[in-house]
Amino acid sequence: MARMSQERLSTLLGLSAVLLWSTVATAFKLSLQHFSPAQLLWLASLVSVAVFWAAALGTGAWRLLRRDLAWAALLGAINPLTYYLILFEAYDRLPAQIAQPLNYTWAIVLALLAVPILKQRLSSRALAGIVIAYLGVVVLLYRDGDTAGINAAGIGLALASTVLWAVYWLLNTRTEAPPVGLMAWSFSFALPPLTLWMWLADGWPDALASGWPYALWVGLVEMGVTFLLWQQALKRTRNVARISQLIFLSPFLSLLLIGSVLGESVRATTIVGLAIIVAGVAMTQSGGRDLDQPAGS
Repeated sequence: MARMSQERLSTLLGLSAVLLWSTVATAFKLSLQHFSPAQLLWLASLVSVAVFWAAALGTGAWRLLRRDLAWAALLGAINPLTYYLILFEAYDRLPAQIAQPLNYTWAIVLALLAVPILKQRLSSRALAGIVIAYLGVVVLLYRDGDTAGINAAGIGLALASTVLWAVYWLLNTRTEAPPVGLMAWSFSFALPPLTLWMWLADGWPDALASGWPYALWVGLVEMGVTFLLWQQALKRTRNVARISQLIFLSPFLSLLLIGSVLGESVRATTIVGLAIIVAGVAMTQSGGRDLDQPAGS
């Protein structure tokens, strides 16, 4: 009975994380109406640092070995500093219905990079999934001559973000430091250079801007609490694969919010392209070794 209770709790935590993650594409776009990408990242990172340090201090996970602190500094340079700056720049240039599915292909990049970095081999099923996923990208971007909303730089940035996110989680496999403590230190190390970059590039965010609630939501959900919920969901289950399947709900729920809240007219090619991408990602994950990665953005 206790085990059944743990499994139900794991499912509840996983669904909560998925529902929250489904809001972030909309929150990104709403925030970027009021702040530059650097300002948004700075505000969100302040919230995330508070969340991770509260969790790390509460569990004692903040005590890291010296080599782990050096590792945290390296990881912080990737996430949040470089990854989110590039991702927010992509969202600033693209409709959310394009940026979000493109970012979702990071799982495909992860499978590809695991070959040279972790010396893993791709099965024929995983290779087929990779091909299918990128066919989905082609469908996603197909506009039949209508180039409205298609920004080449934005597409390049969105795809570049998938490489950074994949590299980040592959590097995470090289350390056994507590994830929460590692995130607390990583975000802390990233804050000083991020502050300098923001100040030089855009200046301080407007204290009276009406977008503050959206920016705080990004820090709390996308870069904070949801990570903790997902970790707990995976920790409490005996069937990680079952819980991991929940994340396939996220991009479709996100499209509903993009259409209803942002008012974007979601195209049929977006829905079909996303469905193909998700099918490809599912095939790739079932055809390769699980890296215990989080869901991502």
